[in-house]
Amino acid sequence: MKTIFNYIVLGGLCLGMSSCQGDFLDLEPPAQFSDVVYFKKASDFKAFSASFYGQLQGWSFANMDNSSDLSANSNSNGYAQGYGTIAVGGGSWDYGGIRTCNILLEKAAAYTGADNITQHVGEALFFRAYNYFNLLKTYGGVPLVTTALDVDSPELYGKRNSRYEVVAQILVDLDNAIDQLPTEQNIPTQDKGRVSKWAAKALKAQVQLYEATWEKYNGQSFDGDGVTKGGGTAGYDPANVNRYLTDAVAQCEDIINQGGYELWNKNGDSEMTNMSSWYLFNLEDEESNPGGYDKTSNKEFILYSIYDFTLRQSRMNISWTSWQLYPSRKFVDMVVCTDGLPPEKSSLFQGYHTVNSEFQSRDLRLLNYLYGSATAPASVVLNFGGQGFSGYSNSKYAVLGHGVRRKDNEESANWPIIRLAEVYLTYAEALYELNGSITDAQLNNSINRLRMRANVASLSNALATTNNLDLLQEIRRERAVELYREGKRFDDLKRWGILEESLNPSRLGRVVGNGSNYTTPFKDASGNPTAAYVPSSYIWGEEEVETPEGMLKCVVVSSSINHSVSAKHYLYPIPEQQRVLNNALLQNPGY
Repeated sequence: MKTIFNYIVLGGLCLGMSSCQGDFLDLEPPAQFSDVVYFKKASDFKAFSASFYGQLQGWSFANMDNSSDLSANSNSNGYAQGYGTIAVGGGSWDYGGIRTCNILLEKAAAYTGADNITQHVGEALFFRAYNYFNLLKTYGGVPLVTTALDVDSPELYGKRNSRYEVVAQILVDLDNAIDQLPTEQNIPTQDKGRVSKWAAKALKAQVQLYEATWEKYNGQSFDGDGVTKGGGTAGYDPANVNRYLTDAVAQCEDIINQGGYELWNKNGDSEMTNMSSWYLFNLEDEESNPGGYDKTSNKEFILYSIYDFTLRQSRMNISWTSWQLYPSRKFVDMVVCTDGLPPEKSSLFQGYHTVNSEFQSRDLRLLNYLYGSATAPASVVLNFGGQGFSGYSNSKYAVLGHGVRRKDNEESANWPIIRLAEVYLTYAEALYELNGSITDAQLNNSINRLRMRANVASLSNALATTNNLDLLQEIRRERAVELYREGKRFDDLKRWGILEESLNPSRLGRVVGNGSNYTTPFKDASGNPTAAYVPSSYIWGEEEVETPEGMLKCVVVSSSINHSVSAKHYLYPIPEQQRVLNNALLQNPGY
């Protein structure tokens, strides 16, 4: 007798917790979970679909863009440095989640019950698309499987589909999911965390922007011929670039105008001291911030993984991990000043003459993400008098009251996968990529809302023209700053076709010396030496690079000598184990 017990028993990791407990604790004995007796009532489909939510990205060091160009950590990911060997095991080549979706869809097609199961069919379609999108970003074209296979199914030995065929299937699934999923407004409190129509629209817009820009900037460079290498080019249509961008804009407009979401901006509350962009990412109960806000106040997250102090703690040292994710020189110099201009263009930029001068009159996100928390233990302070190994700290995701209110592994904020801020960014970028321009009204309806929360002047066509700014680069800058450490950066670098130029330079930290103007050791705001910079701690020494104040020496955290990212790294290699099991799988070009 075929059993499906293993597919549903782990579903308690998902969504609104109390709902999950009811779904799973009231089930019939596990021995009775079989194709014969299961999927006979709507509650069976609901319980089974709950298991999908364990497939969502959650709290993980790997999801925080470590070793990207915005990170200055010496313990860099080898793949991001260009080592990229072929994995023996399965790695992220995983069809388990797709199989569970296919099971539900097949059972739904045969369902004759009176109760409505439309929502759960929509969830299966959404998660199948979600899983295929992750495979697409990692490997390019992969085999499309839309039925629940047995061990002897011939499809197990099929060839790869092209990326264009995979994208087409993802979009079909998402369109069907959108038609069958409820709006966020119609999901009851006990089921919050289940996927909504707006989440499916947000994912669709994300997929379309990703694929449109990938095709625009990378062309067919990584497809292979489908005969000796890669997934080939079947289904390629050059008209899809503008078609995808047009629809991405429409999906975003629908979410913005009808979704009911709003930015979590509590800066008007004096208790919050303009730190909304810090507290948002460690939001738990009323004690997680001085304003007394809990998770129910968060209307910004559209797709997210739910955690709970009682039922599902992160089981990861989030605060410790956060404090040791050092930002790079590139990230700090990327953040604009309060006049809306990049430091190299702004008269407000104070330079690097003291430890604090470069932070004056800057975007609140720079201060919130890097120094939102002053609670980092002394043992994580490595250099620069408490600033972290790159000379900069990081606090995004660290909790308030670490060690007292929350101990290690107990942090339980929800992990954001897509939030309204990203929809604004997708909207602005898709518009500009489509039209080569964007109006001030469209900017005000998107990324200027983010700038308002960050206490930064609006971006406008006049500001760009007057200061010789490239609007597309400013939109990309806004994306990099807003989504810092949210697992988006590597995918962005790939789809923009700038992976090599971004990852091969050295990862740098603080400016540390340039004659009499930039003294070592640093002086604080009162002119007192800090005596924190220890040159011997940096085995790669210093490097002179272009900064907003010209060519200056900075500490090197990870040297360009160790970086050899090349074109092949835009896609991962197919794991060797998979090619042994199925010799029809052609390897990606370059491997």
